[in-house]
Amino acid sequence: MNPMRKAIIGKKVGMTQIFDEAGHAIPVTVIEAGPCVVTQKKTQEKDGYNAVQLGFDEVAEKKLTKPELGHLKKAGVAPMKVLKEFRLESIEGMNVGDVIKADVFAKGEKVDITGISRGKGYAGVIKRWNAHRLKESHGTGPVHRHAGAMSANSSPSKIFPGKIGAGQLGVEQVTVQNLEIVQVDPNLNLIAVKGAVPGPNQGVVALRNTCKINKIKHAVSSRVSTNPQKRSARNA
Repeated sequence: MNPMRKAIIGKKVGMTQIFDEAGHAIPVTVIEAGPCVVTQKKTQEKDGYNAVQLGFDEVAEKKLTKPELGHLKKAGVAPMKVLKEFRLESIEGMNVGDVIKADVFAKGEKVDITGISRGKGYAGVIKRWNAHRLKESHGTGPVHRHAGAMSANSSPSKIFPGKIGAGQLGVEQVTVQNLEIVQVDPNLNLIAVKGAVPGPNQGVVALRNTCKINKIKHAVSSRVSTNPQKRSARNA
């Protein structure tokens, strides 16, 4: 697994499409990434691990609590709405007060993006857990979208924890891995990522270099065989 080398906090703007040199339409999500300020630096000697805390989205002082405001004033930075900690592989070149912008990432890099999924309210088992409908005949009655039987029999006479059921759908942390950066605009602090990103528009997301190890695959021509008894292998 790749270690976390760089990260940034952003805000989802929306989806659009970008055309490449060949004229192909690429669906992208535009993210307003940064600018972020380093509000705290944690070291192995003092805190037991290496990490940096980034602040994003400057707000008025009255919108923060006194502990939050005191923490940011101690760092000497402006009031920030979002604070997030990242355990980076190396933090030697980063200090409190440093500004991180969108140009920390480049076109073609792969990133993992974490956000809070869109809330969908109270949902039943079919929408929430992809459960089957019940039969609409033979005694099912008007409950063909209900969960059905919950417990096996009189023993154990209870529902075990983790049983699927109706409830709140969405509003949970979701991470989408290995998304490709299509375009970076350092002047507007915008990053265009290929594919969909969790959360609604204006939702806060966190970007980091992907933990996936992308191996380079060398394509082998399907027309050339490695069997020496075949003509394609003899002529190669």
